[in-house]
Amino acid sequence: MTDVAATTANAEPEALTDEAILARFLRTKNQPTGSQTLGFRMVSVSQATKSVEVEFDAKAELLLNPMKQIQGGYLCAMLDEAMSVACMVASGMTAVAPTLEMKTSFFRPGAPGKIKGVGRVVKWGRQVAFTEGELYDPEGRLLAKATGTAIPTPFQNYKK
Repeated sequence: MTDVAATTANAEPEALTDEAILARFLRTKNQPTGSQTLGFRMVSVSQATKSVEVEFDAKAELLLNPMKQIQGGYLCAMLDEAMSVACMVASGMTAVAPTLEMKTSFFRPGAPGKIKGVGRVVKWGRQVAFTEGELYDPEGRLLAKATGTAIPTPFQNYKK
């Protein structure tokens, strides 16, 4: 192997920009069914702050409880999605981070329609990641907030 080939073979993969990560999420054709059910869409990415802004389209025919509000379990799933995606961004798109535990506080009921989500990684370590997330209604009012603990797992080690 030549020196150039050896250098290329051992080179670290080039880091993705925030714009490249956002584009990757927006063009994916393999969105998980859970994300599809929640109406997930990535809005912005910041590797510097280990955070994401996402949007959910809460469909009345899928997500409502008998009181015509979004069922709390779906709000938890939205928060988990936002925090998990923030972990992927914090890793430079090299890892997933399955949730170990999550605590959610509900502040007001969610209605069908658009919901803004914010997810961030507070601390990213080799064996544990600490996350936070919030959901907001279209008027910017806080619906729910969560904190979580996750296990960073490189994509190549991820077992289905």
